[in-house]
Amino acid sequence: MSRVGRIRIGVIVAAVLVLEAACRSGLIDRFSLVPPSIMAGTAVAILWAGTYTADMLTTLTTVVIAAVLSVVCGFALGALLWAWPRLHRAADPFLASYYAVPSFIFYPLFIVMFGLNRWPLVAVAFIFSFVAMAIATADGFHSVRPILRRAARSMRLSQFDTIRTVMLPAAAPYFFTGVKLAVAYAFIGVIAGEFIQSGTGLGYRIAFAYQSFETATMYGLMLILVVGVVLVNSGLWAIERRMRARVPA
Repeated sequence: MSRVGRIRIGVIVAAVLVLEAACRSGLIDRFSLVPPSIMAGTAVAILWAGTYTADMLTTLTTVVIAAVLSVVCGFALGALLWAWPRLHRAADPFLASYYAVPSFIFYPLFIVMFGLNRWPLVAVAFIFSFVAMAIATADGFHSVRPILRRAARSMRLSQFDTIRTVMLPAAAPYFFTGVKLAVAYAFIGVIAGEFIQSGTGLGYRIAFAYQSFETATMYGLMLILVVGVVLVNSGLWAIERRMRARVPA
């Protein structure tokens, strides 16, 4: 492990210990925040009992559907923006200000369109995340060095072969950055949507525990969610680092 990694872990451990001491000593009201040890114990108990397994699987399935749709559609839009520079220039102001408008305002519309099921959550998460993938894809294609394209032309590669063997591998790190953002935004969209209007899912269970004053359960579920998202992001980051190592400087 690198020195930066050791420092990062040390800071996290120190912060957890300080928080534990503050909660145990009474500096922080336990009604508002339970000690991290109780959070961890509650999270383990929840996972062991399997009480919320169905809700976790429901949330995970919704996130996967939204993320896959976002990656596929975002990649297609990004490739289109790269292929048509005029379209990219025309759409650039809209892309720059896209996240200034909260996507959750469309949730009632999606309920009318899709009904009271999981698809409104998928739609909210999709519109929240696919633009990040589109921007990363367009930037990735634009980042390919001209010398690589000239080399492809000198070898008389077709347009399809140039994209497949030159453009895609060279721009792969940018694509994977878009995938990471799409997954993260999909989690945000689904969990936030479950907070607003849902009868199942991890976000709904966290909101229900909050409203029922079940503080330990609420923080246990939140810890499960945070650890799960961190593990997913860490796995994607490790794959991205390997991809970047294969791209010549």
